[in-house]
Amino acid sequence: MKKSAFMVVFLCICTALLIGCGGGEKKNSAGSNEIKELKIAFSPYQDAETIKTAVGPLRSMLQAKLKEKGFPVGTVTISVGTSYSAVGEALSAGSADAGFVSGATYVLFDKETDVLLTALRQGLSKDTTDLKSWNNGEPEKFTDDLVQHYRSVLVTGPSVKGKALLEKVVSGGKPSWEELNALTWAVMSPASASGYQYPSLFLKKEYGKTIADLAHVVQAESYTTSMARLASGQADIAAAFSHIRIRNEKNWQRKLGGTDTIWKQTGIIGVTDKIYNDTVCVSKTSKVMQDQKFRKAFGEALIEIGKTKEGIDALKILGHKGYDWADAKNYEDERRVQRELKRK
Repeated sequence: MKKSAFMVVFLCICTALLIGCGGGEKKNSAGSNEIKELKIAFSPYQDAETIKTAVGPLRSMLQAKLKEKGFPVGTVTISVGTSYSAVGEALSAGSADAGFVSGATYVLFDKETDVLLTALRQGLSKDTTDLKSWNNGEPEKFTDDLVQHYRSVLVTGPSVKGKALLEKVVSGGKPSWEELNALTWAVMSPASASGYQYPSLFLKKEYGKTIADLAHVVQAESYTTSMARLASGQADIAAAFSHIRIRNEKNWQRKLGGTDTIWKQTGIIGVTDKIYNDTVCVSKTSKVMQDQKFRKAFGEALIEIGKTKEGIDALKILGHKGYDWADAKNYEDERRVQRELKRK
């Protein structure tokens, strides 16, 4: 009995010492929860170096937030894909743990990725398919409202063909397919919602054709390249997100080659249906993202960062004003768009 009592007391003391030292918790938070590297890929919304420089501060912000949540991260690696599809492929392969991608890219790769967050954007003063509103001489402006959608527009430039087609639209006419087919189009990759998918659906609804049917199409690496081609006259029309002119207002003459303001040298001849905002997706094959607790912490970290001034500054280049939890059902319209295009 004495020996048994001694053993009970000894075990109790050992247990108390272990709890008091916090050995188990310390090891867990600094050991098994430690992430050596978190790899984040960004779609080419702008040229790679511009994006890397702008979002660079996100590295330390994410590290600080994730550490608070019990997941210390050694290195946050940021990359910019050569195309929208390249980011989707990186997520599919697990060479990227998370990616900032369009809804179209998510839907194309939804078997290998999960949508975690949806981006919030500033609303636009013009949110209509009425072309008179877009060409009334008043520049578009951002509003203070945060919205979950945007649109795609067909922007004509200062080329002879571009100006002629805009004049027809402003006077109330509708371009014929032959007129559109005679233009040189600057578009993004087929994975881009505003730079390809929705403009294609617009053409299909209006003319029974898609971008794939056009005779003169040039695929741009980024919207910056696309707008530069428009400004120089290498392209007559460009497919882009609805706030493209605001984004390029300052650089139109300074860097892109415009000879007057972007508002005087461009016009809108087509506006698409609403497009659900960009996403933050995570890879199903990434070992890091297989931990559901880490996924939740990562999502929370970005939501919290998006509510700070520093975070908003870093996200400005993406046009994002914060994030909210995403629901895969919100992208059913995008799935419909892709199904429609496949029926061509």
